[in-house]
Amino acid sequence: MHHTEIRPAADEYAPYYGTYVGAVPDGDITRTLASQGEAMLARLSSLTEEQAGAAYASGKWTVKEVICHITDAERIFAYRMLRIARGDATPLASFAENAYAATCGANDRALDTLLGEFAAVRASTLALLRWLPETVWTNRGTASGKEVTVRGLAWITAGHGAHHDSVLKDKYGV
Repeated sequence: MHHTEIRPAADEYAPYYGTYVGAVPDGDITRTLASQGEAMLARLSSLTEEQAGAAYASGKWTVKEVICHITDAERIFAYRMLRIARGDATPLASFAENAYAATCGANDRALDTLLGEFAAVRASTLALLRWLPETVWTNRGTASGKEVTVRGLAWITAGHGAHHDSVLKDKYGV
C-alpha cells in the first residue's frame, strides 16, 4: 500500500478531528483531495453572486465566507504539514476561525475570485503532498496544543472540506 493510501491512526490527530477523518473515504488522499476540489469548484461556480452572498440564517456565514474559511483553514493545515514534515518541532498556534471569517472580506469579492483562490490553494496543497518523502508522513508535531502527524493533517484537510461541502449542500442548498 502506498503511503498516501494509509488512513491515519486515532493517535495521529486530536479526537476533535475524528469526525473529519472518519468522513474521508479510504483510498489515496491526494486523489480524494483532487476530486473533492474539482467537484466543489464545478458545483459552486454555477452560483449567482446573490446566492453566494446569502447565509442560511441570521448570524451565519455567507456561502462566500464559507469558501474563504475552507481556503484559510487549508492554508493553515498545509503550513502545519510543511513545518512538521520538515522536522520543525516548534508548537504551532491555533487560529480563531470566526475572526478570520469576519476580516477576510469575502462578501466584497466576486465569487470567481474566491473559487480561483481556493483552486490555487488546493493545487498547492496537492503539490506539497505529492512530493513529500514517504518517511515524513508519520512525523509528529504539535498544533493547537495537540499532537498531530503530517498524514493526520492531510486527512483532516480532506475531512474539513467534506464537512463544509456537506453544510453548503444541506443548509444552504447549493
